[in-house]
Amino acid sequence: MDFHLVHIITFFMLVVGATNAVMLPPQLYWKSMLPNSPMPKAITNLLHPAGYWSEEKGTWVDVGKGGVDVGVRKGYYEGGGTDVNVGVGRSPFIYNYAASETQLHDKPNVALFFLEKDLHHGTKLNLQFSKTTSNAATFLPRQVANSIPFSSNKMEYIINKLNIKKGSKGVQIVKNTISECEEQGIKGEEKVCVTSLESMVDFTTSKLGKNVEAVSTEVNKESNLQQYTIASGVKKLGEKNKAVVCHKENYPYAVFYCHKTDTTKAYSVPLEGADGSRVKAIAVCHTDTSEWNPKHLAFQVLKVQPGTVPVCHLLPEDHVVWIRK
Repeated sequence: MDFHLVHIITFFMLVVGATNAVMLPPQLYWKSMLPNSPMPKAITNLLHPAGYWSEEKGTWVDVGKGGVDVGVRKGYYEGGGTDVNVGVGRSPFIYNYAASETQLHDKPNVALFFLEKDLHHGTKLNLQFSKTTSNAATFLPRQVANSIPFSSNKMEYIINKLNIKKGSKGVQIVKNTISECEEQGIKGEEKVCVTSLESMVDFTTSKLGKNVEAVSTEVNKESNLQQYTIASGVKKLGEKNKAVVCHKENYPYAVFYCHKTDTTKAYSVPLEGADGSRVKAIAVCHTDTSEWNPKHLAFQVLKVQPGTVPVCHLLPEDHVVWIRK
């Protein structure tokens, strides 16, 4: 895929036409809204270096001890996190999607979904963890993100402005992500796709208040597919059924699919790999799946029916769970 942030920046400058405006980085908005809530790695990995955005220069200005360094972190997101085969296809974390043939047959031994009754010390799961790539698509300041269309009605415009080669894999990825964001959620689900960190904070605090904590899975090293054992110390997080889950989407810049239901529980799950590696994983359990697509990947893997038993899944390293303290 050919995603280039420099084209996003140039587009923003042309639209706004400003020369002297300065925008503070998203992390300062976080600190102003959530002064007592530390950022998880899933967020800090997607931030630009400390500094500010200058419309005059069309880039980040990084102010450090050695002076001023002007530059743009280039790159795009092509996966990372727990290997769950999201790729170009539909996300397995969207409730109303049927499983694709690729998801059913590619790495069928990966235990993405499991039952809540198995969430305890000693349970063994086949998993693969891949650390998030260093050139992952980063957050844009809200003003910049809001200036870029994010709609299926503007698809050709988006493809041109982001300089994505027509007919490439990147075009299909952008189309799929916007489609996922525009489709209606299931009954009882409040959802939104946020295109900036500021928007993620606003959505979460509107649902849970400001006394919140953001957590994410932490992987100390990459691993091939292997057996992990749930270690002692499984812990329920936050208040009962009070959580917002934000799934990282594949897009030229950071976009998250955030949703909330009243039937979601979050857990901290320590894992020990057969090779000795350790993972501080975050799991989400859904106590009511009656509104999910009957052909959802979880039902086909676990051989259960919608609405019968609580279904859980581990979160990739670059997804975020918000809980009320």
